[in-house]
Amino acid sequence: MVEGSNSSTHPPLPPTTEDAWLDWLRLLRSRRVGPVTFHRMMVEHGSAADALRALPEIARAAGIDNYAICPEGVARAELKSARTAGARPLFYGCAGYPQALVDLADAPPILWAIGDVSLLSRPMTALIGARSASSLGTRMARKLAKDLGTAGEVIVSGLARGVDAASHAAALDTGTIAVLAGGVDVFYPAENADLARAIARTGLLLSEQPIGMQPQARHFPARNRIVSGLSRAVVVVEAAARSGSLITARLALEQGREVMAVPGHPMDARAAGCNMLIRDGALLVRSAADVTEALGPAPASAVATPTPAPAAGRAHTPTPTEVPASDATPRRPRRLRAIAELHRQILARLGPSPMAEDQLIRDLEIGPEQVAPALTDLELDGKIARQPGGLLSRPS
Repeated sequence: MVEGSNSSTHPPLPPTTEDAWLDWLRLLRSRRVGPVTFHRMMVEHGSAADALRALPEIARAAGIDNYAICPEGVARAELKSARTAGARPLFYGCAGYPQALVDLADAPPILWAIGDVSLLSRPMTALIGARSASSLGTRMARKLAKDLGTAGEVIVSGLARGVDAASHAAALDTGTIAVLAGGVDVFYPAENADLARAIARTGLLLSEQPIGMQPQARHFPARNRIVSGLSRAVVVVEAAARSGSLITARLALEQGREVMAVPGHPMDARAAGCNMLIRDGALLVRSAADVTEALGPAPASAVATPTPAPAAGRAHTPTPTEVPASDATPRRPRRLRAIAELHRQILARLGPSPMAEDQLIRDLEIGPEQVAPALTDLELDGKIARQPGGLLSRPS
């Protein structure tokens, strides 16, 4: 979607009534409105109701004819389904929304939650890794999850097979959060349904997708940004060289989170990704003590206070109190940080309007051999789209 010509002088209004909830849902579920577009329109128009009124004209200006916003009945049905599933909404800018996600340009406007939302106010660490994990890998995941939980960390993961499931199961007694790729009431894979129900009783299930949504391939990278965004650190327990866990590690770096990895035997392909991360500067993890020592004391609270939504396309500049202590030390992974910085520079120069790849390379003043792999990474993450004629853009 293209930006409107008028900008509201009023700060965005978080929803406080059911009618406002419906407006937020209708705007977010409307065609071609993703989190970035949602935040931009809220900044421009001040409220979801005003943004909805402006949306058809904005679509026409973008060359989209016969644009229809999400019907009210669809939003009401989602609210009804959420009540049936026992899910509650966490709206961006409202009390209860996780503070860790607030500064992300693509922060989920709405999160559906089932379970103990107070876990979001505690320090969180993500444990991720291979779906086809080895026996040693799952044992390590269980040990890390149990010990980190005992140390006060809430374990965040994605409810996948292997490392994810082992981590959740070991942290049921101390606190765990599962971020789902589909609806918060859709348990994937099916073999983890009992685990998901256990998490709903003692932990927390989270999702930004509509209630009842079956997960699709494109939902998993979006899910991963929430896993990493919630967490102070992302610990990769076991991962192959071309693993989705490495995508999550890159997302974590772009979000300013610590990246750590458990080493493995050089001849074990299931550990190749972890070994690559360590080679490139990720902190080597032998036990939970390595994680807690690196992270230091947890912040006082991880729950957001009401705050205006960020303007889309504008990088957030942390105030001095927001800069993680790790940024002030040389512990930060140098090569990984350089890759993350290149990703940020690329994304800062791209918008909904297509831009020639050659022009981007000239603007960056970096050799094409360095830019090309970064573009591939961002394309796989769904953060950029290639257009005919060598053009690049950011999806809505």
